[in-house]
Amino acid sequence: MGWQSPILTDSGGYQIYSLSPLCKLTDEGAIFRSHIDGSEHIFTPEAVIEFQQRLGVDISMVLDECAPIDADRRKIESAMKRTHAWAKRCKDHHNMDKQHLFAIVQGGAFNDLRRESATVLSDMDFSGYAIGGLSLGESKEITWQMVAESVTHLPENKPRYLMGVGSPEDIVQGVSLGIDIFDSVLPTRVARNGALFTREGRKNIKKAVYKLRKSPVDEDCTCYTCRHFSAAYIHHLFRSEELLGYRLATIHNVHFICQLVNDIKDSLENGSFTRFKNEFLSNYKPTDENARMEQKKKWSRSQQVDTAMHNDLKQGDN
Repeated sequence: MGWQSPILTDSGGYQIYSLSPLCKLTDEGAIFRSHIDGSEHIFTPEAVIEFQQRLGVDISMVLDECAPIDADRRKIESAMKRTHAWAKRCKDHHNMDKQHLFAIVQGGAFNDLRRESATVLSDMDFSGYAIGGLSLGESKEITWQMVAESVTHLPENKPRYLMGVGSPEDIVQGVSLGIDIFDSVLPTRVARNGALFTREGRKNIKKAVYKLRKSPVDEDCTCYTCRHFSAAYIHHLFRSEELLGYRLATIHNVHFICQLVNDIKDSLENGSFTRFKNEFLSNYKPTDENARMEQKKKWSRSQQVDTAMHNDLKQGDN
């Protein structure tokens, strides 16, 4: 890759969830049916650790079972207990001293299950702890309730990683609850759709208001895009479906997130985080909550439908 900075890899637990039409779960592991030729492949906790150790990454994740957020309690509790069993097998098999292994807290939207999962995994003494099974279409209120419940029962001296969360307002809110690490495709995905981050919220560059604007999308931004191109030019690129538009929007959004995190770090170091948080959240207008939840559900359903259709076509070819 030529990347000299830290690398984190996931174990595939989310893919078990998102590619469920191609997957069968057992206590031994996950059996995937290839979308290419229909062949079966078994992914055990031990195999997942082997893969990540061979890659030589800095932070690896245990294999977990991510149950749908709206599943019944019995299903979610079963997935949680399997996650705990797999976490122990991963830890027992892991033997790479320079690689940090993180566990993943599960438990759906149930406070007591989140509490139990965080406590059980903390007792296993991992290098860090991720909070999984969220940002799957639930309300922000439930997300933060589950995060707060989980963090309360995780070690204070170990990193906390909130998986799949990456919108600007959520990063600020997550840090206030004790989260250290985030990951999300959101900045790049919304960039490809013409949404650019600013301190006031997302701006849709495809709107006519930007057609003749000679200034950059964000006049306070120092990214390559804003230093070299006008909002009108990027608007033109998107209306013309030129690939450069997607690239420039992505550069801007990634820069925005990096700058936001640097500002958060500075405010933590100088003791002004509470003021920073209040100012940022008062100025930033998030997307509509109902629209966000519906869009997330549609995306999740489309992923599973596309996978199932692709597999059916492959089976027909065979």
